[in-house]
Amino acid sequence: MDPRYATDAISYRITRLLYKSLVDFDEQFHAIPELAVWKKISPTHYRFTLVDALREFHDGSLLTSADVKATYESVLNPDEASPHKGSIAMIESIHAVDPNTIDFKLSYPDSLFPGRLVIGILPEELIYKKHNFSREPIGSGPMKILNFKNDTHLKLKRLHDNKVIEFITLKDPVVRVLKLLKGEIDLIQGNLPPEVIAWLDQKESIHIKKKRGNTFTYLGFNMEDPITGNILIRNAIAHAIDRESIIKYVMGSSARLAGSLLPPEHWAGHPNLTGFDYNPEKARMLLNQAGYHDSSPLRLIYKISNDPFRLRLATIIQDQLASVGIKVEIRSYDWGTFYGDIKEGRFQMYSLSWVGLKIPDIFHYIFHSKAIPPHGANRGRFVDSNVDSILELAESEVSLDKQAVYYKELQEYLLKALPYIPLWYEDNILISKFNVKNYTLSADGNFDSLEYVIKN
Repeated sequence: MDPRYATDAISYRITRLLYKSLVDFDEQFHAIPELAVWKKISPTHYRFTLVDALREFHDGSLLTSADVKATYESVLNPDEASPHKGSIAMIESIHAVDPNTIDFKLSYPDSLFPGRLVIGILPEELIYKKHNFSREPIGSGPMKILNFKNDTHLKLKRLHDNKVIEFITLKDPVVRVLKLLKGEIDLIQGNLPPEVIAWLDQKESIHIKKKRGNTFTYLGFNMEDPITGNILIRNAIAHAIDRESIIKYVMGSSARLAGSLLPPEHWAGHPNLTGFDYNPEKARMLLNQAGYHDSSPLRLIYKISNDPFRLRLATIIQDQLASVGIKVEIRSYDWGTFYGDIKEGRFQMYSLSWVGLKIPDIFHYIFHSKAIPPHGANRGRFVDSNVDSILELAESEVSLDKQAVYYKELQEYLLKALPYIPLWYEDNILISKFNVKNYTLSADGNFDSLEYVIKN
């Protein structure tokens, strides 16, 4: 729960409740003020002014420019090894002008810079004392921590009315549904099999909401592995997966095909990319070209979390790959072990999702050769000078329209180089009792509505 290190979906969603950042985004992916408004003094000089509201930390201290400076300097500190360092590496200096004003000087112009300042602000004094924010978060968000004894149970207090919001980990979807029906829990967001959702939809006491989402699910590869580093193999896998059938019959049509990280409605998205067509014959041909046949089949290890629905999807992909002659061994792990292996590069193939993508600097964070962990999220160890060049051209461009052209070119190139296989964008689904009100689903699946939700 330290926003300087949080990269997984649940951490992202919960830290938004605990911490406030300088900047947030609207539904059109435009940067908007949260803790501060800003002014572009020059192409390499931005001045942020803190607003009066939301200025107090949970320990009672006032949030000032010194806290902002300390937070971002700690992210930039190489000794801290923050995975977010690469996204703000253009910051050359930070100066607290007065308690309400802070200046950022950049080493080069960056028209997207305000949108990069989305890390939750921490108290300066506690940063220097090496406070354990991951277990004892102290921010300025709408909720504060009450209890966090273990990773399966978390209690937060909503500050405006002292209501308690309780997060409970229940890995078995049947158990979640039974507890919902019994009134032991009030909300389930996502991660239920479609047939269970359809069954719940017949219950008079249950309310179901859906919203088209931008949570991006993909297959990742280790580019340093001699098998998955082979472009023929990755192309064969891409053509062997019947994504449309999975979406229709397994996901209850609660997703849409993806061809890139950013959804097509994003200003830097690519509406014409939808990924690879299902073509098992072509997949077999590519495997033959790579030297694999029925007598010497390709064998792969596919890592996945132990979430039941993700494991179910993995077994379907395993079966589809087997039909073209690829023998896949699935290895599922608890989240901590699985995510640790992915960050350390201990995999051949894995699947994960990205949530909360807002600005196209995500491409740098995931695909630039200098973004290999711990300096970013290039978990597949993908190194390509063309990608680096396009990224640097886009980042040096002042005009967003011209940036969008570069990013579209980059997305086309990535679909050919195939360091990952885009699968789908998942819809967001909320299942609740009818007495739960005021919960609005967001495109990225965040939990922000918990600030306003009520239970009659």
